Amino acid sequence: MEQQTERAIVQRQLEELHAAIGGPGGVPDGRVVAYYPPAMAERSHLFGLAATDIEGTQWEVGDAGVRFPLHSISKVFTYGLALEDNGREEVLLRVGVEPSGDPFNSITFDEVNHRPFNPMINAGALVAVNLVHGATREEKVERLLTRLRIYAGNPDLAVDEDVLAEQLVSNDRNVALSYLMRSLGMLHGNIEDNLYVYLAACSVTVTASELSTMAATLARGGANPFTGVPALPRTYTRDVLSVMSMCGMYDAAGQWAYEVGIPAKSSVSGAILAAIPDAIGVGVYSPGLDRHGNSVRGVAVCRELSDRFGLHVFADPSESRLGRIVRPGRREETTEMYPSGDGWLPDGIGEAP
Repeated sequence: MEQQTERAIVQRQLEELHAAIGGPGGVPDGRVVAYYPPAMAERSHLFGLAATDIEGTQWEVGDAGVRFPLHSISKVFTYGLALEDNGREEVLLRVGVEPSGDPFNSITFDEVNHRPFNPMINAGALVAVNLVHGATREEKVERLLTRLRIYAGNPDLAVDEDVLAEQLVSNDRNVALSYLMRSLGMLHGNIEDNLYVYLAACSVTVTASELSTMAATLARGGANPFTGVPALPRTYTRDVLSVMSMCGMYDAAGQWAYEVGIPAKSSVSGAILAAIPDAIGVGVYSPGLDRHGNSVRGVAVCRELSDRFGLHVFADPSESRLGRIVRPGRREETTEMYPSGDGWLPDGIGEAP
């Protein structure tokens, strides 16, 4: 009975959050500055929100079953596999863990250490793909797919071949970046094969519900909360979450870590993956993007999870207001509901941090 009550409370809270952000009087349309690709403007009405806790309970609201490409969120999982294949020290020699302060597709490097700044920007992600083991590009893609399926608990996850074909013909900047990095000794081997693996991982499609399971797997230390199957050793899960905290939200990452304090990764498809360690994973899909390339509604959801629900990773456990008991170490229980109605959305909600 207690678990049923808890589930009902969280469901109601998420429904209120979804309605307030996505409904009339929620996030103003004027805060959306772009769609990727522009044709996604036709999907502007879509808004999916899902959450999965580390015990394997899942909540879904809105368009949580709509599929979309992972795009840059795939960088999280590629980096994890690169760490597992090579070890932390070897990977650090090739790609750093510092926020770049520049857009995700910038052609800039850490010149002191002769490497890309971090694996959450394109330059670093291309090096991470280069570090994934595999004799052929097909083997690398299959290894990444196998791992993504474990994270999501869905053995049918696949590369969307139409999305991949579009990516391959509009890839000039990554091609230029790759050849430049190879000329500087940062990237090795066949450039076209490496780009194919990178773009194939970006073209895997998921739902917000599956994304929340992938986030919960990270929150649970690398083991899927439904199946218990490990997707990544706990040591490397810690590394991945740390880099997400500092570098996951493009050039807004530093302020995000300060103000929101939830390890997260965004993508230009309009998705955000957020993982609160030892508690819960969240997946959001809404294709309208802000000036940083982050989902406007997704940012608003994460801000509310931090500010109103107390899920900032450095908040005291007693501050949690999502359901009654979410985070370990909480000193008291509460059934206090999340406030709803006119006026509960703070000024500036949805703006990029």
